Amino acid sequence: MSDADTPETASPEPSFGWTDEELLARPLVFRPDLFAGKVALVTGGGSGLGKAIAYAFARLGGTLVLCGRNPDRLANAKAHIENLGGRCDTYQLTIRDPDEVNAMIADVFENHGQLDVLVNNAGGQFPLPALDITPKGWNAVVDTNLNGTWYMMQAAALQWRDREQPGSIINIVADIWRGLTDMAHSCAARAGVIYLSKTVAVEWAPLNIRVNCVAPGCCETEAFSLYPPDAAVRYEVSNPMLHSGDAMDIAEAVVYMAAPSGKFITGEVLTVDGGQQMWGDVWPYYKPEWTKVDTK
Repeated sequence: MSDADTPETASPEPSFGWTDEELLARPLVFRPDLFAGKVALVTGGGSGLGKAIAYAFARLGGTLVLCGRNPDRLANAKAHIENLGGRCDTYQLTIRDPDEVNAMIADVFENHGQLDVLVNNAGGQFPLPALDITPKGWNAVVDTNLNGTWYMMQAAALQWRDREQPGSIINIVADIWRGLTDMAHSCAARAGVIYLSKTVAVEWAPLNIRVNCVAPGCCETEAFSLYPPDAAVRYEVSNPMLHSGDAMDIAEAVVYMAAPSGKFITGEVLTVDGGQQMWGDVWPYYKPEWTKVDTK
């Protein structure tokens, strides 16, 4: 499952995933100066996958801009990035508000003169059977995951076009190829982001803007604490490799797409799921009895 800003009521102590120190110590496969002189903006960069992605860019010499709703998480990530000797700016905002998004993007270009990589990681969802999702819950998830991502994409692309600068967008979506039970709202929004990305990848190619997606399968982060305990056990057998991924699997996939290694890739979805799309279904809420069919 892709990571997101977790609700304010979630436990501040992660139940899964790596500590900041572990994320910063994990060896990377890329050369240390790969993003020297580059600026990367990561939404939802204070926790989970977003934080891992931000740390990877910072360790590779990049200047970071992080945004999110939780100021404490942003401050923590900023401190760790600055301890590496890097620069990190933070913005507390919601990507649901296009005016806030436009103001932030304009400020980034004003302060840095450029934005090289935009990683749309921020999102939010909760597991629930489709018949139990309220209109408010549906709209909240779609507004963040689809509309918020679009506001970020368009704001950055307009600046790149007007300044005649190249850019790369990587949208974090989800492994939705078999559908995503108990996640109808998120699945609909993520599918929208995928085909939005494919569409503008063609429209924006003449502007030298690449647009791609990374689709995580079950990867352990603190977001795992939002799901029932038995769901984590099912995640371990949701793919033929029989284990969950980790945040750095996704971070390095994003770096690959953003770096010169991805210079001839646009409109694509890189699925990082251990073969989950060919293997099994994920039930992030509760697996109903009717699915437990005896085939003997």
